Amino acid sequence: MLENIRSPKDIKGLKDNEVQALTAEVRDTIINTVSKNGGHLASNLGIVEATVALHRVFNSPEDTIIFDVGHQCYAHKLLTGRYEEFSTLRTLGGTSGFTTRGESEHDVLTAGHSGSALPIALGIARANALAGKKDAFVVVVIGDGSFTNGMVYETLNNCDEDLNLIIVLNDNEMSISQNVGGMSKYFNRLRNSRRYFKFKKGIQSFFQRIPLVGKGLVRCAYKTKEFWKRQLLHTNMFENMGLYYLGPADGNNEKKMEFLFEEAKSKERITLIHMITKKGKGYAPAENMPDLYHFAGSFEPEKGAEAKNEESFSTVFGAELCALAEENESVVAITAAMDKGTGLTGFKAAYPERFFDVGIAEECTVTFAGGLAIGGKTPVCAIYSTFLQRSYDQILEDIALQGVHAVIAVDRAGLVPGDGVTHQGVYDIPLLSTVPGMTLYSPETFEETRACLRKSVNGSGLFAIRYPKGGEKQYDRSAYAPVGDGILADSRESADIVIISYSAVTAEAHKAKTLLSAKYKTKSVKLLKLFPLDKEAVLSACRGAKMVCILEECSKRGGMGETVAALLCEAGVRAKVLIIAVEGFLTHGTVDELRALLGMTGEAVFEKIDSAMQG
Repeated sequence: MLENIRSPKDIKGLKDNEVQALTAEVRDTIINTVSKNGGHLASNLGIVEATVALHRVFNSPEDTIIFDVGHQCYAHKLLTGRYEEFSTLRTLGGTSGFTTRGESEHDVLTAGHSGSALPIALGIARANALAGKKDAFVVVVIGDGSFTNGMVYETLNNCDEDLNLIIVLNDNEMSISQNVGGMSKYFNRLRNSRRYFKFKKGIQSFFQRIPLVGKGLVRCAYKTKEFWKRQLLHTNMFENMGLYYLGPADGNNEKKMEFLFEEAKSKERITLIHMITKKGKGYAPAENMPDLYHFAGSFEPEKGAEAKNEESFSTVFGAELCALAEENESVVAITAAMDKGTGLTGFKAAYPERFFDVGIAEECTVTFAGGLAIGGKTPVCAIYSTFLQRSYDQILEDIALQGVHAVIAVDRAGLVPGDGVTHQGVYDIPLLSTVPGMTLYSPETFEETRACLRKSVNGSGLFAIRYPKGGEKQYDRSAYAPVGDGILADSRESADIVIISYSAVTAEAHKAKTLLSAKYKTKSVKLLKLFPLDKEAVLSACRGAKMVCILEECSKRGGMGETVAALLCEAGVRAKVLIIAVEGFLTHGTVDELRALLGMTGEAVFEKIDSAMQG
């Protein structure tokens, strides 16, 4: 059936049994594709029925449908004519794992970060009103985990106008790590209002026993139910903010969701539909272990995914932080809904009273850390590089300006596979390097990560440690030795070519150096401490060189390449400078594929330097 769907219009005339067959086919396609390519599985399986209902009731792209974050957009992609390309999900040149504006007219927002969809949706709804588009609806699907994000409440505070905006709260009781905080407890109370659900089932049972009940009687029953729901539950937060509230409803009941969407369209005011979905719906392993299947690598559908306990920079960071916490009672850990992803699960278990998960609220994470530091604690914030972008003001104003001691662990720094443009960790250096008093480390090995974390926790002032996703690269590092403060080189002698690198891409720099050494006297320099940079050590390593190449998995603008180039220029070093870095936004693919695309493989670096030397 999916192969014949070219647009959402193709599913509007389906009969009930055909709709059921379609949802089953969508679910099977998602499972089979993710099992091969990896991807966000549980959240996508949970929203299949609701997505089918959305596209049967609304008319995309005339009506705008937006998915917050994008973890739940796979069914949407399949229903908007992308079935043939869906097998390329998350592969280089293939379909993105998130909604992407350049991919389809049905993708209005290039998504990836939590909380942004609602303010975008409000803006589009207001633009429609200004343009006189009275019949155009904007529907935004946002998970309960995203309701811990501050932008959501800032936007709800402005949802007091009569606009064709429908907010669909996808309540599956899970985000990436289990939801935390007051909003999670609030949704739990709404989900478990037993008096309401008991009354609702009684009303439904009563009308089901009446033969030939028409649509008018059903709507009358619905309005009666809404009246009594308010009598039993009273108003809720959303109604108090001026929204019309529908729910809680079974989001895995396609016909029920169609009815609610039609009801919301008739209200002529901003409406919030609260639906409860089952994360991992239709695939037993994902239903039973939704956290394992939030993001899954490749697996055999018949056997299911297996939890991997491979050592990584994240797990090494978490284990070392536990050791430091045992030595120092002031050490506390903070995360933004990412205790598993950042390796803090062990810390959470060992020191629950010293572990804080503030939800998907990175700004709060950093400022909260500032408060803990002012209170005499030693806070360590673990945040992915891409999400840390949200917290620049808080780092600058609420920690650095206060002159307190805090540590920021920047996970997933550098190139990140699969998730693509919204998740690349290539902007943290331009941001963090501008913060006065910042000490910034970028270790390449597990042992360097442990040492940098220990120095940071036992030091004073503001520290950041950025490290890549996954494990350390294996190659012969025996020749590398310190030549300055946080500077290592594989030779102290002068060379015609000096390659400077840091973090995981140093392995490619080393490979290029090996290839170049057959033609030129070449030296490889590794930066461990990026800021404050040991300028004399860098200048000493580059003196006498004809070519200095800086290789980095970072934005070229504001990266270490520009920093080193300016340093050489100021010192009068007359070597050619070649910067190999990231320019523009990156697509999705494996790290090796992205390096090849950027010319960052050892072979590509060799060719670029060799060509420049001969030019």
